[in-house]
Amino acid sequence: MNHAGPNTILLVDDEDTLRQNLAQVLSEEGFDVIACADGREALRALKTNPVDVLITDLRMPGIPGMELIDQVMKRWPDIITMVITAFGDVESAVEVMKKGARDYICKPLNFDELIFKVKRLIAETDLSRENTLLREQIRQSYGFAGLVAKSPAMTMILDTINRISHTTSNVLICGESGTGKEMLALALHYGGVTKDKPFVAVNCGGLVDTLVESELFGYRRGAFTGAYTDRLGYFEAAENGTLFLDEIGNLPLKSQAVLLRAIEEKSIVRVGENRPRPVNIRIVAATNRDIEKAVEAGEFREDLYFRLNVVRITVPPLRERPEDIPPLIEHFIRKYNAELKCQCPGIEPEALEVMCNYRWRGNVRELENVIERALIFAGNKPISVHELSIASSADETAHAPTLDLRTAARDFERQHILKAMAMHKNDKVAVAEALGIGLSSLYRKMDELGIARAVSESSHSA
Repeated sequence: MNHAGPNTILLVDDEDTLRQNLAQVLSEEGFDVIACADGREALRALKTNPVDVLITDLRMPGIPGMELIDQVMKRWPDIITMVITAFGDVESAVEVMKKGARDYICKPLNFDELIFKVKRLIAETDLSRENTLLREQIRQSYGFAGLVAKSPAMTMILDTINRISHTTSNVLICGESGTGKEMLALALHYGGVTKDKPFVAVNCGGLVDTLVESELFGYRRGAFTGAYTDRLGYFEAAENGTLFLDEIGNLPLKSQAVLLRAIEEKSIVRVGENRPRPVNIRIVAATNRDIEKAVEAGEFREDLYFRLNVVRITVPPLRERPEDIPPLIEHFIRKYNAELKCQCPGIEPEALEVMCNYRWRGNVRELENVIERALIFAGNKPISVHELSIASSADETAHAPTLDLRTAARDFERQHILKAMAMHKNDKVAVAEALGIGLSSLYRKMDELGIARAVSESSHSA
């Protein structure tokens, strides 16, 4: 509430006996009570005392309860307001509640009922404030502020997410395991129109084929053995928000047909029911498979692919964006300093060089694990090579830069085109002109270097 310690109640009533008795009862319940005989005295008390709850009679000389509540709501909107009224004047109490009062109680007062209502209102308000704080913390953690990106490729991806976060279009995120696909989905959700709505994540690889409909759409009690109660499915749980379908490429073909029908019809039918239920959700799907090859092989439905691929984002592996490694290291050091209660000041230059040259087969997830382990052993000292679990790897190529000239030239070309794309805001004509090549040559180069999907499609779709 407003302050530490017991909640403070401002009690306003011109009946001396009632005011004194009620003040005593509330004090015995552990509340701090300020008792006032009229509205003017109450306003003076509010100027010098933090108050959590205002309980006021409606009919009083001087400033009546209705006017007192109006002034309190304008000047101290966080205060919970409750009115005391005569049994025959309930309509006035209802009118005050329409203006924002939280509850009312009729005379003659039932003290137990009043105490119950006050405690309930305080608990509801505390929970609401905690939820608001939690949502804000989640936004800060998983919104754009929680993402670390310095490379041109990731900068363009974040720009795309920023633009599409104000829509509810379906999005397909592709990339190797550990590249941060779910983090991007969370940033998309918490950075735009769905930020106050549910984010529901589903691991499609963990769905049993025979139970997909009951998991996605829910079921009615008695629909099958073990269905003892009605259950909400993932689709309805994500209503007006985001349904994140992770590992969508692992969904069996039969289940893909079920999912496609729900997306096309924008409605679901719970198992055991016949009535369609409309659903309004944005679907973000993610996969580490080559989804086009899966379509060609008949392992993934082409029509479902088109439904999901409204906006396409391909996340490059960490080894192709080394610029992101130093800021990611700093980010994870800050994170695990807080979690492990360490004061690690950073990383030694030699250790940083090893990490920048490592190929990171597990991508960002592997880097985070390495930093967490390193901080456990480094404690309050800078991270050295000795604390790195990758430093003793037998695979020489794992932490040494490639000496193959063809590979090095390919990596340079890729980074050079990405930088040009960033400089010219994805204008392909301008990029081709800056590089001194034709537009068709630029597209061919992007295909050869594996950046056509990462840049052109995501930007075009947005």
